[in-house]
Amino acid sequence: MASGNMAVMTTPALAQAMPAFVQGLLLCFGLIVAIGAQNAFVLRQGLRREHVAPVVLFCALADAVLISAGVLGMAQALGASPVLARSLALAGAAFLAWYGWQALRRVSHAGQLQAAEGGAGLSRGAVLAQAAAFTLLNPHVYLDTVMLMGSIGAQQPPGLRGWFVAGSSTASLVWFCGLGFGARWLAPLFRNPRAWQVLDGLIGLTMWVMAALLLRHALRSF
Repeated sequence: MASGNMAVMTTPALAQAMPAFVQGLLLCFGLIVAIGAQNAFVLRQGLRREHVAPVVLFCALADAVLISAGVLGMAQALGASPVLARSLALAGAAFLAWYGWQALRRVSHAGQLQAAEGGAGLSRGAVLAQAAAFTLLNPHVYLDTVMLMGSIGAQQPPGLRGWFVAGSSTASLVWFCGLGFGARWLAPLFRNPRAWQVLDGLIGLTMWVMAALLLRHALRSF
């Protein structure tokens, strides 16, 4: 009986939290799934079965830390300036619309994700140093995680920001785990341009939906 009451009590809270979780999940997934040096590096390590777990864990943790820092820092800045909050929401909506348009454009000329399997084995430290370089020396990672996801996550009510970060971190962890540990099975798929066309189409539509939701949120604050 007590467990039933607890379930009833927690259902409304979960119903409020899930949209924030799903928004963070979809946004991070849409931004992280792209042909790039970091993804090719993780795929290569997976194909070679060399220090896969440390690489996957580093990339996922780096995303989680950057997104958390972005949400917390942006929340303080946006709380002190409603005008800045609206401006960043409008800018975020515009960026997501542009990003979605770029993804849909790639449908007509999709590329391939190549990752070489050869080369001499490296120590764990050397591999992690490369992972850090591919992750932290890319300026776009700060635009995506700290600025864009930080500003969008900060738009959430204070009690739901943690759910947004959890959703984003889950997407990052699932993606890198699939890329690293499933490399043997995923590599042929990622070499097929048709797979990227379908994926880009889904990403483009998702980004447009999220841009519309963010725009609605920004306009409601006027």
